[in-house]
Amino acid sequence: MLTIIGLMFGGILTGYLLRNQRLTWIQKVITMLIWLLLFLLGIDVGGNPEIINGLHQIGLEALIITVAAVLGSVLGARLLWGIIYKKRNV
Repeated sequence: MLTIIGLMFGGILTGYLLRNQRLTWIQKVITMLIWLLLFLLGIDVGGNPEIINGLHQIGLEALIITVAAVLGSVLGARLLWGIIYKKRNV
């Protein structure tokens, strides 16, 4: 846990020190790293026999939770967008 917190604060410090630099390439690096993490997570899940054998039991619950999370995120983003847009017009 301390490693994760240390890495986070290291990133914050690095970002603070480089705040005046143009890091236009960083978005592509972040996107590629997220894709790599998702791929590695898929390998880990696919290689776990307990998860694969239990998919039929948790499938419907996972689908309901996923749909609810996506709808909640979309609704929250829409409400926040409306609040921000309304404040800019005032």
